[in-house]
Amino acid sequence: EERLAAALAAGERARARAETAEAEAEAAGSELSRLEAELAAAVAEAARERTRAEQAEAAAAQRVGEDLGRRLAAALAAQREVEADVADTRERLAAALAAERAAEAQAEDLRARLEAAAAARLDAEETAAERRRLLAVAERQLEEERAAAEEAEKRTALLNQQVGELNRQLSRLQALLDDARERDAAQQVRIETLGRDLNAALARAAAEERRRRQLEEARAERLAAEKEDLERYRSEFFGRLREILGAREGVEIEGDRFVFPSEVLFAPGEAKLSDAGRAEIGEVAGVLKDVIDEIPDEIDWVLRVDGHTDDVPLRPGAAFEDNWELSQARALSVVRYLIDAHDMPPARLSANGFGQYQPIDPRGTAEARARNRRIELKLTER
Repeated sequence: EERLAAALAAGERARARAETAEAEAEAAGSELSRLEAELAAAVAEAARERTRAEQAEAAAAQRVGEDLGRRLAAALAAQREVEADVADTRERLAAALAAERAAEAQAEDLRARLEAAAAARLDAEETAAERRRLLAVAERQLEEERAAAEEAEKRTALLNQQVGELNRQLSRLQALLDDARERDAAQQVRIETLGRDLNAALARAAAEERRRRQLEEARAERLAAEKEDLERYRSEFFGRLREILGAREGVEIEGDRFVFPSEVLFAPGEAKLSDAGRAEIGEVAGVLKDVIDEIPDEIDWVLRVDGHTDDVPLRPGAAFEDNWELSQARALSVVRYLIDAHDMPPARLSANGFGQYQPIDPRGTAEARARNRRIELKLTER
């Protein structure tokens, strides 16, 4: 690379000298043209003056011609010198260019050799890395084999200990077997006695099983009677609600459930009972009090209050995280009102929230969503 840089610098200097020589040659040519022009002007002037002073003019012309000849000869000599310098400079420039091309070829060769050396180095590094990786893998495998060998030795020692323990246990079992054989005769007598006792116990168990079945049948009959009684009270409860609320707009009866639209009981997005909602629930509480006074204590009943919403998400910043939480809060608000305002027993009330996941009308219309926003009351077994 240093030789290439030196060759390039020599080429640059040769170009500069050539450019200087060419400039000097151009200047000499310009001077020669100017002298020729002056000579032509002098000759013309001499011709005009020849009639007035031919001798003087001849002498003057001769002197001028001699002077111009000398100047022309000097200019021609200078031109030849410049041309010689230009030729020499051109030769040196050609030599410099040849040297530059040789240096470039040498540099290209050096680059090729450097690239080959770099590729060889990269291959060597990759080979060394692969060898290191293989060595690391071999070392890991060797370490794993050593660990496996150590573990096998430990297991072998443990198995030897277990075999020794088993031999000791076998000796003890043999001693126990010998003792058991000696006691077998005595046990045979006891087995006969236990057989008689077992038969007596089986007879008692059969009697107990018969009594248990009789009790279960009696309990099933009692539960069926209680369910029938609860159905009667539930029918009475819903019958009275129909008389009081059945004609009101939006209030529906779906099977064994009494359905209140949420708009009747709550403001949109709220869980606090409105005044109209408290009035509606108050009438339900009055009917329920009349009915539960007649329900026997042995019937385990409960009034379920289920909250439902539509599938429209709550607005950002609402008081509740989602529709599920809103439905639960509304059901709980009804239950708390029945307890606080109407002295309903809390043990007989259940608040449940189902969000938008149990619609009674799956359509996506505004009317369907309004039907799905509801509070359901159901008198049922616990």
